[in-house]
Amino acid sequence: MVAVTPESGPGTAAAAGTAGVVEADLGAQLAAAFDAAVAADERVEPRDWMPDEYRASLVRQMAQHAHSEIIGMQPEANWITRAPSLRRKAILMAKVQDEAGHGLYLYSAAETLGTSRDELLDKLHSGKQKYSSIFNYPTLTWADVGAIGWLVDGAAITNQVPICRCSYGPYARAMVRICKEESFHQRQGYELLLALSRGTEAQHAMAQDAVDRWWWPSLMMFGPPDDESVHSAQAMAWRIKRHSNDELRQRFVDIAVPQAESLGLTLPDPDIKWNEERGHHDFGAIDWSEFWNVLKGNGPCNEQRISQRRTAHEEGAWVREAAAAYAEKHTSTGREVQA
Repeated sequence: MVAVTPESGPGTAAAAGTAGVVEADLGAQLAAAFDAAVAADERVEPRDWMPDEYRASLVRQMAQHAHSEIIGMQPEANWITRAPSLRRKAILMAKVQDEAGHGLYLYSAAETLGTSRDELLDKLHSGKQKYSSIFNYPTLTWADVGAIGWLVDGAAITNQVPICRCSYGPYARAMVRICKEESFHQRQGYELLLALSRGTEAQHAMAQDAVDRWWWPSLMMFGPPDDESVHSAQAMAWRIKRHSNDELRQRFVDIAVPQAESLGLTLPDPDIKWNEERGHHDFGAIDWSEFWNVLKGNGPCNEQRISQRRTAHEEGAWVREAAAAYAEKHTSTGREVQA
């Protein structure tokens, strides 16, 4: 309702009221056009109109994904200096470098929605935004590097390949390259575990122990059950996601079971069996209390991971300041900064 003042008069109030109706009608038209574009599988681009809730959902998901890539460097980087050969060291270094690149792609994609990288990192360091709970588990042996590659990256691929068809263009395009590189990571992990499994008795036992510890957390990576997931249904309606958490989890189990058999390793779930009627593997109940406990910050390495991230960010401040000063210097003199 528009207040009528002596300065404005009833005519101005009527005009303002009419403008409000026109604005509301325009908003409804934009919303209808957005819904139609998403339903037609068209891409939404940064300059397109989008609901505030859609924007916020994308920022939340991309930020969590980017944070996971950056934090996820830590468990494997822990083994770079202790890799058993130069070949394994080179492979692991390349993989950790890839993860850093993935984080940068995703932060850049999130920035197209009007948020800044500094803002996202501040929220990560303060605990206001999360990263995947899987990275709060320790890497106790060299075999853990293989288990992460095979199981964790395998679960990531299962979850992320459908995002290549995400309704938001920058996110979808970033995922194309990320998924290609993740596929190499998964193969590297599988090959490492295969070598250990076919090695000495002690090496086989080490591989089996790693799989025993990483299997259940890998299943939790897909998020809570569909009936407990807060964001999944709306993300699917907007086609940010294409499949529910439980659908993706089932797909991953169906892929992993025959791969485990080829590796000569046993998945730590006696309830796994083929269900002819469903056309899928049945598997045991997941301990969701562990998932929620780790997500709340009580996992084995939560404090260590975020503390190391804060320290790295603080120690790298001089690099960011130097880069900003260099860019400002060349911008002020009219020269382009060479990439």
